[in-house]
Amino acid sequence: LWEGHSSLVDELAEVGERPGAIVASVGGGGLLNGIFLGVKRHGWGDTRVVSAETDGANCFAAAAAACFQPTRLEAIKSVATSLGALQCSPTTMELAQAHPTDPCTVTDAEAVDACAFLLDEHRVLVEPACGAAVALLRAERHRHLFAKHESVVVVVCGGSGVNWQIMEQWRKDFGL
Repeated sequence: LWEGHSSLVDELAEVGERPGAIVASVGGGGLLNGIFLGVKRHGWGDTRVVSAETDGANCFAAAAAACFQPTRLEAIKSVATSLGALQCSPTTMELAQAHPTDPCTVTDAEAVDACAFLLDEHRVLVEPACGAAVALLRAERHRHLFAKHESVVVVVCGGSGVNWQIMEQWRKDFGL
């Protein structure tokens, strides 16, 4: 699975795009591990990996705050249930320590707002787990992470758990 996810970086390399940062949502670590493997394979040691989670589904950020020690959440307390890993893979902890990594979190409301933005501006319907990655770029408190980079790639994925009715309910729930 990780090797498959690493092909995202292969595709960037094929088109000659070496970004300053790659932003992706993280749950248990599969996608993130793939990105780490891909940047390593291409020798992109200075490309930052920025992980996105919602508060309440933030097992990676919690582990990072504990010096990348295994950290288990008691429960998933977020609308981003597809990020719902209680603990990250031990491999994710190892790879994150070996590569420039910024673990970040956003609120559920910010993630849902980003979902609404993608729907309104790009006609793409995604879940809050994906919205978390886009929300990082929209949140003022995280802009410093991207200001120094000429290009930033955001992995936009995850829409199987959402439809129009669910999106409308999220908008109502978060006053959007």
